[in-house]
Amino acid sequence: MHVDFILIGQGICGTFLSWELQKAGYSFLVIDNNKPGVASKVAAGIINPVTGRRIVKTWMIDEVMPFAWQQYTGLGKQLQVTAIEQKDIVDFFPTPQMKLAFEKRYAEDTQYLSIPGDEGAWRNYFNYDFGYGTITPCYLVNLPELIPAYRRLLLSDNRLLEEQFDHTQLQVLADTVHYKGFTAQRVIFCDGIASFDNPWFSNLPFAPNKGEVLLVEVNGMPAQNIFKKGINWVPWKENVFWVGSSYEWEFTSDQPTEVFRERTMAALQQWIKAPVRLLQHTAAVRPATIERRPFIGFHPNLPAIGIFNGMGTKGCSLAPFFAPQLVQHLQHQTPIQPEADIRRFKRVLSK
Repeated sequence: MHVDFILIGQGICGTFLSWELQKAGYSFLVIDNNKPGVASKVAAGIINPVTGRRIVKTWMIDEVMPFAWQQYTGLGKQLQVTAIEQKDIVDFFPTPQMKLAFEKRYAEDTQYLSIPGDEGAWRNYFNYDFGYGTITPCYLVNLPELIPAYRRLLLSDNRLLEEQFDHTQLQVLADTVHYKGFTAQRVIFCDGIASFDNPWFSNLPFAPNKGEVLLVEVNGMPAQNIFKKGINWVPWKENVFWVGSSYEWEFTSDQPTEVFRERTMAALQQWIKAPVRLLQHTAAVRPATIERRPFIGFHPNLPAIGIFNGMGTKGCSLAPFFAPQLVQHLQHQTPIQPEADIRRFKRVLSK
């Protein structure tokens, strides 16, 4: 069987890239083993326009935010799911220093930030001592419905092979690739942390980053916002909330840890006024990169092999933004944004 492209992985990157290829009229096959505990299945799906202790704008966010809304709305319409909602972040300041940092940033630039008129507005639900600021707009992507709904569409169209991809079965020629009974013009890896061990891209400067999250049940809590006090409190479904995530650059296991669970439950019991019941504890490793920029493009020596990966914590905003750019590159040879193009690692990849 011949297709134009074989895509490895159906997380947020594989989902958007295959959708863009379909819209452009290309044929493709997605290979994905449906493994639980991968980043796209554990992530909250928050698109937050500011980051860090200095509350600076995230990379390219002014372009990415409206584009992401448009992309998710379009895909959600096709799949008949609500793919994205606006849920602004109410950011409770954990220390007086963080309050000062927010106010300083607000004084310099009010875009995406607001100061409340009534600092006591949330005291019925939360304990907090130093007030809060609001980050707006923020979006919440409905990953728990979106990715399975798209998977069902791929299966119904016979475009998904549900198995573990085996590198040793891939034959790479000058202008084609062969995998078991399939041939394609190109193969593109959208497989998250699996690319760390990919024989063609393992020299890229990945920086795996582990996150742990809890799902908890609390009755009667507000669900119109995301709330934050060091950790994020995200409405998931009725009376169920996603709580996390940690950012661990050094770890010995990709499994959930007792340390995170106990520390986070203790923090919640101090912060949340209602009783909190733990439902689930999960972990995943994000495909982050040392310079916090994606890896997009084709191998300098093997142009039939590509990668669409390395989105780190920003996968929900960057994948829908860069997927059309990669497809435009394939169709019209338009350039990939230099900060994301893997040609910046030509020397490393040529070794």
